[in-house]
Amino acid sequence: MSWLPKSPKARRRLWVVAAAAPVLALAVGLSLWAMQDSVTFFFSPSEATAEAAPAGRMIRLGGLVEAGSVEHHGATVAFTVTDNAAASRVVYEGDLPDLFREGQGIVAQGSFGPDRVFHADSVLAKHDETYMPREVADRLKEKGEWRPDGAPAQPAQSQAL
Repeated sequence: MSWLPKSPKARRRLWVVAAAAPVLALAVGLSLWAMQDSVTFFFSPSEATAEAAPAGRMIRLGGLVEAGSVEHHGATVAFTVTDNAAASRVVYEGDLPDLFREGQGIVAQGSFGPDRVFHADSVLAKHDETYMPREVADRLKEKGEWRPDGAPAQPAQSQAL
């Protein structure tokens, strides 16, 4: 008994599918291979280790601008981004968004240098003063550091009386 269908129409369809499947698989594979360099991953400062975010790889780094860390040197601005577990130094040359300030959630796109200083090509902080990028908010919620509407941080342990 043959595995091929008896009908000539069904055999023709099977051969067309058998010929088209490898071509389609090759096209998908080549497309994914071509796009691998254009994918930009998001990291919080505690996740941006040398192994996960190697020097020179384009990534997005998000967190809160640490209080007292903003330094202006002409057109260059240096500041620290933190997720309250770790911090990364960021250097950016250009105009910052109007809503950029200490304590504000931001996302910076760029790459780490060999000295593990993040060199940003763009800094994103938009919408209103309560805006925090979704990725940053999710990471802060995971770590238990989420403070909506500027509420004080919840204590790590509550003591029963």
